[in-house]
Amino acid sequence: MDERNKPEEIKDCCGGKTKERTEKEYRDLINRLSRIEGQVRGVKRMVEEDVYCTDILIQVSAINAALNSFNKVLLADHIRTCVTEDIRQGKEETIDELVLTLQKLMK
Repeated sequence: MDERNKPEEIKDCCGGKTKERTEKEYRDLINRLSRIEGQVRGVKRMVEEDVYCTDILIQVSAINAALNSFNKVLLADHIRTCVTEDIRQGKEETIDELVLTLQKLMK
């Protein structure tokens, strides 16, 4: 799979670990993020246009829900692929990594 125009600093984040995704997985994640990005731009515009606070708060809540949904999809995929494969290969440290990740997500 290609590097899909990733900046060098992103390619080398996370201790050099990478994840090859199917074209469908990649497209679905990018589409979700693009929608969220559009929602954030919409909230910025609302602030610039002095929209009433409650209306902005409702939109921010929708963004939070969309990000949570994105995390759920990504986490499920991570467990089904990366974690499962590492466990099959005897890499028990992956379980500790998953537990730490879940603790960070549950703050």
